[in-house]
Amino acid sequence: KNHEKEVAENQAALDKATAIREKQLAEFNGEEKDLLESISALKSAVTVLSKHNGGAAGFLQVPRSHMMGVAATLQNEMNKHASLLQGVLTRSERKVVASFVQAPQDYFDAAPTFKQSYAPQSGEIFGILRQMKETFESNLSASQKEEMANQKAYEDLKT
Repeated sequence: KNHEKEVAENQAALDKATAIREKQLAEFNGEEKDLLESISALKSAVTVLSKHNGGAAGFLQVPRSHMMGVAATLQNEMNKHASLLQGVLTRSERKVVASFVQAPQDYFDAAPTFKQSYAPQSGEIFGILRQMKETFESNLSASQKEEMANQKAYEDLKT
């Protein structure tokens, strides 16, 4: 009788572990898909801007629709991953993003003041986009490692 009770308890524990594992896997799959989409969107934004980034003049030649698309991508990713970007972007970088998102075309149109060039602003947007992409890539990598560890722990539990 004790043996049957032990088998039933073990089966209940395994069922519980299986339910937890399924939940973990579903969360991981959602997070992985989300991060892969974000990384892809940021790569596209960097590509669009870099095609036109032959210095400040090149940056100003980015078609308005492309600039608006980059701004929309940037705003979407900032909102969607606010907690992930919390310690990554500085307050001044967030202000640069806010200015760019509000008026992407105007952002680089302002007449440069004495000895000021457009390059720092366009370079800053590039830097922020790349920084966000790298953050998402390292977060994805950490999630994938955690998922492999969770899967291994579950497999070990079953044997």
